[in-house]
Order: sequence, then structure tokens, then C-alpha cells
Amino acid sequence: MKFKALTFKLFLTAFVCIILLSCGNSSKQDATRSAAGARQMTLKVDAFVVKPTSISERIDVPGTLIANEATDIHPEISGRIVQLNVDEGKFVTQGALLAKIYDGDLQAQLKKLQVQLDIAKTNEQRSAQLLKIQGISKTDYDASLLNVINIQSDINITRANISKTEIRAPFNGKLGLKNISPGAYVTPAIILASIQQINVLKLDFSIPEKYSSDMKTGREVSFTTEGSDKTYTAKIIATESSVTLDTRTLNVRSVVQNKDASLVPGSFAKVMLRFEPDPNALMIPSQAIIPQARGKKVVIFQDSVAKFVDVTTGIRDSARVQILTGLKPGDTVILTGLMSVKPEGKIQVGRIVNEK
Repeated sequence: MKFKALTFKLFLTAFVCIILLSCGNSSKQDATRSAAGARQMTLKVDAFVVKPTSISERIDVPGTLIANEATDIHPEISGRIVQLNVDEGKFVTQGALLAKIYDGDLQAQLKKLQVQLDIAKTNEQRSAQLLKIQGISKTDYDASLLNVINIQSDINITRANISKTEIRAPFNGKLGLKNISPGAYVTPAIILASIQQINVLKLDFSIPEKYSSDMKTGREVSFTTEGSDKTYTAKIIATESSVTLDTRTLNVRSVVQNKDASLVPGSFAKVMLRFEPDPNALMIPSQAIIPQARGKKVVIFQDSVAKFVDVTTGIRDSARVQILTGLKPGDTVILTGLMSVKPEGKIQVGRIVNEK
């Protein structure tokens, strides 16, 4: 019995030692795994240190060439065209007769009124003589004088209507295509032809409102047209009095300086605007920008952890983007591992890409 008891105690002691050794090994393995996990949690990334840099901003906006003066030619009254002098594509001078509307009835009315005026003037003179000898009352004389004035007014109205039958060029310019033929009956709603003053061309374009303060009168801008590599210049003469509410743009008008025959009103133009360099612009690589549903973010390295900050961006080039708000010089922006980094997550900067 003593032998069996001794054997049982030895077995129990050996079993406890094995258990203790196993626990010790397990604790060491857990500690090793924890340390390895801690090392794996620290993400190694490339970064970019934000520094002020000088950039010259340029934007391209669409524009339209327009004639210095342009209008559609309408008749002022209705009638039949008896003379048409619209030479399509030809230049005409201001006041040139382009079309004549039949005015026979108005001419007859004018002759009738002129005869009536002669008679009325004779009656007025007789009444004046009678008034001097008190042969008629002042009221009778005033009636004869009023008749003269009324007829003169009717003559002036008739002559004005006759002048409306003559359709003349409103300014020096080039005629377009005619829309009627001789003998046609026209109304004020009908366009006879168009005329444009193309010896001087204007360039209209719109710019975002943030550039409105740079659009000073007298400033020169450059532009090109479709199908030509030649660069032209135009000088700003005026801007709209306010920004367009729906597009937040400012309309600008300029006069073309070096016009040639290839520039045609209505043509599309690409306007190139350059602005003063900004010596303190903050530019970072485009790959650092994280698009969000609302706005944009970047990740910066701060106190060995990742910080997500909101930013607003400005102009771009082929590889960089300007940061307007959210960053300051000296910030370290993370460029790689952006899909893996977590807010407040441990990170380690392996390389500064713009470090000399």
C-alpha cells in the first residue's frame, strides 16, 4: 500500500510539472504573437512634406467672336416691294437704299394735303386782314389758323410714312443673304436681310467669379480659333455689371486687336488667361487626395498616427493639385497605403518623396 501511495504521489507531481511547463510555453508564445501583431499594426508609408511653391495660374475658357454691330433689317410698315437693292455678301455704306415699298397712295395723299394747305393759308391771310378791321371775331381767325396747323401736321405725318417705305442701311457693313424677292408683300415681322459691321470684331467670354477682379479694362487676352494655330489678342473693353446667378460667371467683352480675314463673326474661340504667380501656393501630389461624398480629405502624419483632414482644392497640373484650405507648410501628407490606413492608426514614414 505504501508503494502504491508513493507511486501515485510521483505521478501527480510529474503531471503538475508538465501542466506548469505547458502554461509557461503558451504564455511565451502569446507574448511573441502579441509583439509580432503590434509590429504588423504599424503601417509603413511614403509621405510628402508640404512646402510653399510659386505657381503661375492659367485657365482656358470658351468664347465667341461677334461683329462690332449686327442687326436684322425689317421694314417699318407693310407693303409691296417695288425695288430691292440687297446685294448678298456686299459691303454697303450707312444710308444706302436697300429696298423700296410701294408709296403711290401716300404720294397722292401728300399732294392732296399740299393743295389743302395752300387754300388754308390763303383763308388764314384773308382772316388776318378782316381781323385788323374787326370784320371777323378773334375766334373765327383762330379757327382758320388752326386749320393751317392741322394740315401741316398731316403733311408731316404723310412724309414720315413715305420715308418709312425706304429701307436704308443703318450703318456701314456687310450684307448677308436676302430672304425676299422684288414684288413680295412684307410686314414689319419679316426679315429682309442681315447686316454686320465686321471691320471690327468683338470677343465675348465668361469667367468664374473668383477671377472677376482680374478682368480690368485694357487688359489683353490671347485666343485661338478652330482650324488655326495662330494666336490672336484682344483687349478688354467692358464687363457685365454683375455675376450671372445660375452659373456664377462674369461676362466679359473685348475687342480683337490683330483681325484678319480668317476671323468670322459667330466663330468659336478658345480664350487663354494667365494670372500673376502665387509665390506661397501649397501643391501636393494628386494621389494624396481622397474623394468623399462631400468634399475631399488627405491623411497627414502627426504624432506617429494618421490624421484625416478636410481640404479644399484649387488648380491642378499633370501631377499636382493646389490646396487652398486644410493644410499648412510643414505638414507631412501620406501618399501610399491610403486604402489601409485607419484614423488614429499607427503609421511609420519610410520615405519622404520630396526630401533632398
